[in-house]
Amino acid sequence: MLHRAIGIFDSGVGGLTVLKEISEQLPGEDLLYLGDTARVPYGTKSAATVQQYALESASFLVDRGVKLLVVACNTASAVALPALRGRFQLPVIGVIEPGARRAVSSRNRRIGVIGTEGTINSGRYERAIHALLPDAQVFSAACPLFVPLAEEGWAEHEVARLTAAEYLQPMIEAQIDTLVLGCTHYPLLRRTLQQVLGPQVTLVDSAAETACTVAALFREQGLARPEHGGRRSVFVTDVPTRFERVGWGFLGCELGKVEQVRIG
Repeated sequence: MLHRAIGIFDSGVGGLTVLKEISEQLPGEDLLYLGDTARVPYGTKSAATVQQYALESASFLVDRGVKLLVVACNTASAVALPALRGRFQLPVIGVIEPGARRAVSSRNRRIGVIGTEGTINSGRYERAIHALLPDAQVFSAACPLFVPLAEEGWAEHEVARLTAAEYLQPMIEAQIDTLVLGCTHYPLLRRTLQQVLGPQVTLVDSAAETACTVAALFREQGLARPEHGGRRSVFVTDVPTRFERVGWGFLGCELGKVEQVRIG
C-alpha cells in the first residue's frame, strides 16, 4: 500500500499546480496525473456531467493502484466528492475544504472567492467557509477569462491586470481582506491579483493548501513511502501537444513523457 502512487486528476492542465505543490511537500512519492483534456472545461458543464467525468477519471487512476485520490479540479470537487467517496475505498481529497480552512483566518471576516462558473454556482466554498465561520461574509465572482489568460502565458500581461481590475472591483468595494483562488489556474495570476487588490489582502492558494492537507494526512495515517520514489506519470485524454506546451508554465519544468489514453 505504501509503495503505491498518489492519483491526481483535473479537467486539464490547471491541476499541475496541485501536482507541483504535492511533489514539493512529498518529494519521495510517486504521482500519477490525469488531465481530461478531451472534455475540458468542466466549469461550464452540468453537475451531473461533471460527476460522471470525475468518476471515470478516478476509476482510471484507481485501476492503476493508487493509495489516495486528489481531485485537483475545483468544479469536480464542488459537485463530485460525495460520489467519489462513496464509490472508492481510499482517501479522496478535494481542493475546496483545504482552501476554506485557510480562508477563515480572515481578520475582518470578509472573504472573497473567485473561480469558474461551475464552482461559484455550486456555492460549495460559501458553505465550507460558513461551516467553519458562520458569521463570515463571503463575496463570490466567476472569472472565466483567467483560465485562457493563464494558459496563454499572459498571467502578468496588461490585459490580465485590466481583466482582474474589472472582476475584482466589487470585492475591493466590499473591503475583503482574504481572497480564495478557487481555480487551480489562478495561482499563475497571483502577482497580478495582488497588484490589483493591494498588499492588505491575503491570497489563499487552494493548490498549496491541498498539498498541505495531503502531507498532514500522510503523517497522521502513516501513508508515506518508506523509501525514495518521486516518479511522475502524466496522462491526457486528447493529443498531448498543447498540454505539453502549456504545462511547462504551470509546472515550471519539463513534463517528460505525456501519454494519451482513453477513459470511460
